[in-house]
Amino acid sequence: MSRWRKSSYSADQQDCVEVGCGIGIRDSKAPTTHLPLSDKAWSAFLSYIISPSTSGSMRIGAGR
Repeated sequence: MSRWRKSSYSADQQDCVEVGCGIGIRDSKAPTTHLPLSDKAWSAFLSYIISPSTSGSMRIGAGR
């Protein structure tokens, strides 16, 4: 069984994205399917969204 973690940014812990280490990401409302991601792809995604040059809504904490 895989361990999935929910986003701490989700107010009610239902409408969020979950991350499974070594597995990928999934929507908490549709847990039977997921998008597989390699460690390299996940690292690239995180680097992109925390980059100072990334604009607007893609940055972590945008809109908070």
